[in-house]
Amino acid sequence: MTASVSDRAPAGLPPGMAAGIAAGLGAGAFWGTTFVAPLVAPGFSSVDYTAGRFIACGLFSLAWMLWQTLRMPSGQRAGQWPDAAQAGAALWLSVLGYTGYYLLLVYGIADAGAALPALIIGTLPVWMMLLGKPAHLRWAALLPGLLLTAAGMVLMMDATSEEVNASGAGNFWRGVLLAAGAMLSWLAFGMLNARWIRRHPGVKSTAWANWLGLAAGLGGLLLWLGWGTGWAEVTGRPGFGRFVFVCAFTGIGSAWIASVMWNVASRRLSTSLAGQLVVSETVFALIYAFAWSGDWPATAQLLACVLFVAGILASIRAHR
Repeated sequence: MTASVSDRAPAGLPPGMAAGIAAGLGAGAFWGTTFVAPLVAPGFSSVDYTAGRFIACGLFSLAWMLWQTLRMPSGQRAGQWPDAAQAGAALWLSVLGYTGYYLLLVYGIADAGAALPALIIGTLPVWMMLLGKPAHLRWAALLPGLLLTAAGMVLMMDATSEEVNASGAGNFWRGVLLAAGAMLSWLAFGMLNARWIRRHPGVKSTAWANWLGLAAGLGGLLLWLGWGTGWAEVTGRPGFGRFVFVCAFTGIGSAWIASVMWNVASRRLSTSLAGQLVVSETVFALIYAFAWSGDWPATAQLLACVLFVAGILASIRAHR
C-alpha cells in the first residue's frame, strides 16, 4: 500500500508532500470511526472495546507478518520481525498511542458523549505545532489560532455538558479529564513515534505498523484478562456480533491501516505539519457521530466546530 503512493506532487508542493498530506488525511478518516464505535455497539464495557479492538489489530498484524515471512526469500525475512530494542520501543509506544490512549478515550466518550472528546482530541495539531514550532516562527503569530480554538472549546463544552446532564448519563467533567488524558497520551506518542521512525529509516512503514499492532494486541489481551468481561458473559450479551464487527473494523482500519498511513505522513512531512492533519480526525468523527444519531448539531456545537477549524487554519497559516 505504501509503496504505490506516488512521490509526484502538484506544482508548488515539494516532492512527497502531497502523498504525505493524503496519507495523513486518510489516517484521520479511519481514526474518526473510533469515536462512534461505542455508540454503534452499545452494552459493552470500555475495557471490552479497547481489548477487542487491539486484539483484532494484533491478530491481523501477526497474520500479515507470517504471510510476509512465508512469501519472502529467506535472506529478506529478518526485516519482518523486530529485534529486542525494536520490540521494546513498540511495546511502550503502543501503550501511549494505542491501548492507553483508546482506553482513556472510550471512558471519556461514555461520560461526556462523542462530540466533546472529538473536539479535545482535535486540539492535538495546536499542541504539536507549539511543541514543534520552527525557530523562525514568532509566538505572537500563533495567538489568533489559539484564541479561536479556546472560544470553540468553551462553546462545545457548554452545549455538550447541557446534553449530558439532561440525559443523566455519565459524569461530564470526568469525561473531559479522561479525554484530555487521552489527548496528552497520543500527543506524546505522535512526537516520539515520529522521532523513532526518522531515526530508523530502514524500517518500513508496514513493518513498524505490524510491530506496534502486535504489541498493542498483547496489551489488549492482558487488559481483557485482567479487567474485561468474562468470555461466557460477553458472548451472551445482545449485539455480540455487532461488537465483534466493530472491534475488527476499528482494529484493522483505525489501528493498522491508519498506522501505516500515519507512518507515511510522518516520514514525508515535518512533525508540525503532520500534526496539523490530525484535525481531519475531529472533522470525520463529528460527521460520523452526527450521522449516526440522525440529528443536526446544535447551533452552539456547529459554531464551535467552525471556530475550531478556523483556529486550526489560522495556525497552519501562521506556520507557513
